[in-house]
Amino acid sequence: MRLLVVSNRLPINVAEKEGKLTFQQSAGGLVSGLSAYLASLQGASANSEYIWVGWPGITVEDDLQAEVKSKMQTTFQAYPVFLPEDAMEDFYHGFCNKIIWPLFHYLPSYAIYDEAYWTQYKQVNETFCAAVMDIIRPGDVVWIHDYHLMLLPLLLRQRMPDVPIGFFLHIPFPSFEIFRLLPETWRTEILEGLLGADLIGFHTHEYTQYFLRSVRRILGHQNDMGLIRMEDRVAKAGTFPMGIDFDRFNAAGKAPEVLKEKGKLKKTLADVKVILSVDRLDYTKGIINRLRGYQLFLSQHPEYQGQVVLLLVVVPSRIGVERYQQMKRQINELVGEINGKFGTINWTPIIYQYKFLPFYPLVALYGVSDVALVTPIRDGMNLIAKEYIAARTDQIGVLILSEMAGTSKEMVEAIIINPNDTAEIASALALALEMPEEEQISRNQVMQARLKRYDVIRWSGTFINTLLGLQEEQKIFAPALLGDNREALLSSFRRARRRLLLLDYDGTLVPFTEDPLAAKPGDDLLATLATLAADPRTEICVISGRARDALENWLGSLNIGLVCEHGAMLKQKDGAWKLIKPLMNNWKPRILPILERYADRLPGSFVEEKEFAVTWHYRKADPKFGSALAKELMDDLLDFANIDVQVLQGSKVIEVRSAGMTKASAGQYWLTQGDFDFVLAAGDDWTDEDLFRILPRNAYSIKVGLTQSYARFNLRDYSEVIALLEDLRRIE
Repeated sequence: MRLLVVSNRLPINVAEKEGKLTFQQSAGGLVSGLSAYLASLQGASANSEYIWVGWPGITVEDDLQAEVKSKMQTTFQAYPVFLPEDAMEDFYHGFCNKIIWPLFHYLPSYAIYDEAYWTQYKQVNETFCAAVMDIIRPGDVVWIHDYHLMLLPLLLRQRMPDVPIGFFLHIPFPSFEIFRLLPETWRTEILEGLLGADLIGFHTHEYTQYFLRSVRRILGHQNDMGLIRMEDRVAKAGTFPMGIDFDRFNAAGKAPEVLKEKGKLKKTLADVKVILSVDRLDYTKGIINRLRGYQLFLSQHPEYQGQVVLLLVVVPSRIGVERYQQMKRQINELVGEINGKFGTINWTPIIYQYKFLPFYPLVALYGVSDVALVTPIRDGMNLIAKEYIAARTDQIGVLILSEMAGTSKEMVEAIIINPNDTAEIASALALALEMPEEEQISRNQVMQARLKRYDVIRWSGTFINTLLGLQEEQKIFAPALLGDNREALLSSFRRARRRLLLLDYDGTLVPFTEDPLAAKPGDDLLATLATLAADPRTEICVISGRARDALENWLGSLNIGLVCEHGAMLKQKDGAWKLIKPLMNNWKPRILPILERYADRLPGSFVEEKEFAVTWHYRKADPKFGSALAKELMDDLLDFANIDVQVLQGSKVIEVRSAGMTKASAGQYWLTQGDFDFVLAAGDDWTDEDLFRILPRNAYSIKVGLTQSYARFNLRDYSEVIALLEDLRRIE
């Protein structure tokens, strides 16, 4: 396996001075984390290869591009994507950091919706696609990272339909109400772009669910436990909280470089408790609130004045963006205010550094700090919290962590706070500074064990293994026309002693009609079914979502079995209707008003009430408005999807039915009624998938329509089903 890692930036920065190039390893959580995984791949197998595709950090002149490409490929296993400076301005500083970044971090007022940004974002994704296509080969696996490249999965899928593609979003995915603030074309194309991947990964369960809800509301695709069913394929959205290279940070705590640095720091900070704050300069990190919380703490706890110091490290970021420069001025002013108000000749409340910290000095700071204050107002994960705990080889130190960081879902032993509540930050600081060492150790031991068990190598491996496992799922769903297997089917039917035909009705035996009551069977169909059923070797059952009265009126005269409402009740030939299993319908008074409200909102739609189901039909309604309202209704009804009720979307219908009603249970009942050596099942909807999954391996399961299915074979439409039944009828 060769892995292609694709991200906005390469792990190598290129610099050019007077026509000479220099190459330097870049920093960052993604780079350090994935580097550990890629190194583990090579350690595990000499055949494991990887190439990292991304932007080299500068605009490289045309005459130097060949040199950069050669050096990257031969020395760093990297492939550069060359972008002009003006492209990076509208793509990176524009669309990525002035629209997606603030919006996905719940700061919509910061977003600037500029069409030129969107145009350049699309162009850069196309450029990345071209770069990947330059080097991709059959058998490769592609792993795309982060919000800069959300259109890339579909672009690659269109060119390489069989390549395994994974995508991971390292920032939050927002709620539907926030995501829908994007212009309609943008939000639609972003979701379609992401669904070009086989596997879309998020840090937390909430982000995964927000994504699935947006897919449902905007694109109309339903999901089953994160498995998203589209016309031609399936994709999966899953939760994979990113780990860190635990062993690296834990071992570094005892490294000579770190011990030396810690010795210096302890001399300087010998008489005070140390609170550490390390972050990039970014308005999502909550630095201003953090400072105000510390200021309130000093006011409320004067006994700590002179006894505590805040080490505030702010790493420069996006220097050219005005909002970031404004934030830097705010930090400078607030630090000056706090130091001026509380400081003395012998004590400075805040030691402020505006610079990047290399690895060993950073680990040393982790090691000497009594408290780590990590309070982003919104963060996809936040690896600093994990690094701090991993680096504490003495197992003491207290982590104060924002509940808005993805990390808080895992590190519940930390002191969890709301980052917008300065009083809560102040109280947490007092609690942390007074926490006994025994309790600190107890909490940190649990967190360290968890971080060691689920480190970045396991995170990466789990994602890739899940991605590769989806290939088997895709094969199960791959459409396969009956074609050459038709003769084998007919031959099996001819030789069989006992035959069972399980047939859907709408879309399988008859075409869909605008008026569901007009879908009566024609005389030819009735004659075909009657002839087949007349053979004592052949048992036929029509399994439909229709109410029993409709099936009785249309098919009751035939010598066949009937199942109504997708498996609620059945009727054997010459028998009476009966429940397959006990069912309740006391939920209907709560659901009916909702469906009727939507019927009132959409002319041409109506509600059909059955014994154990209620259905909203919108086939006769305006297609555009009907589709939009259907997505909204599905979203509303999910609150009722529990042990008592199932919500299903079919072709221009949405049905709510009693739980436990499935075509699978009806099919299983009929399979037990005889020793059948030939079984054929045909259906056109997702409700038929339950039936296809439980059939014997040698059964002829047929999906009507060229969509993915658990069925073994596909026929194009209902007319081909009728033609097949005609062929079976002629067999003696």
